[in-house]
Amino acid sequence: ELSRRATGKTVYIPFTVYGTKNEEASGTMAITIAQTMNFIDVKASDFFYEPVKWAVNNKITNGTSSTTFSPYKTCTRAEIVTFLWRAAGSPEPTVTRNPFTDVNSVRDASYYKAILWASQKGITAGSTATTFSPYQECTRSQIVTFLYRMQNSPESKAENPFTDVKADAYYANAVLWAVENGVTTGASATTFDPAGDCTRGQISTEVDVALRKSSSACGKNIKSDVVSSGGDARR
Repeated sequence: ELSRRATGKTVYIPFTVYGTKNEEASGTMAITIAQTMNFIDVKASDFFYEPVKWAVNNKITNGTSSTTFSPYKTCTRAEIVTFLWRAAGSPEPTVTRNPFTDVNSVRDASYYKAILWASQKGITAGSTATTFSPYQECTRSQIVTFLYRMQNSPESKAENPFTDVKADAYYANAVLWAVENGVTTGASATTFDPAGDCTRGQISTEVDVALRKSSSACGKNIKSDVVSSGGDARR
């Protein structure tokens, strides 16, 4: 019952111990209760079950309510960048200049630092030079590009099987890297569907594979010294 009441939180339990000579010592024990899967819309048989549990345990994301995760709901660009920022340990941005007119430090406080951090690290350059489009749905090509840049844009030697991923597309190398490393798969054997959307369940899985299981990841402490991929289209 305790784990259900205190899911994902730290509880403090007072204790007193007695020695054989009537010695007495008191203190408080802190116990972190791991997140149990109380979401009625996430089943153990779902491919995203373990990634969702990992993401919630590490406070990368939360449920949409106390009993639902909404795994088939799509994610916005602001939400995705916030997931990645939390996975990196929620670091403070080292720059304070905000280049985006559609991101406000007060109105958008829940994701403001995440967007500054992502821009600073070269994970995203915005939808234009002066806009980020935080409420725009994040596409398949954008999420794999964010993850690819977060891993310092590693080289992929995989051949391109996708007719809808052109060699000069800003996301071409990211797609090949993601498929080669099992981060995601194509929509079919010959298509990737780069403009398609991603659901919360899919994105939890992709972040889990790309970050937690990578050589640079250890639990929630994801390597965050990301470098810019340089000179590509703004996304």
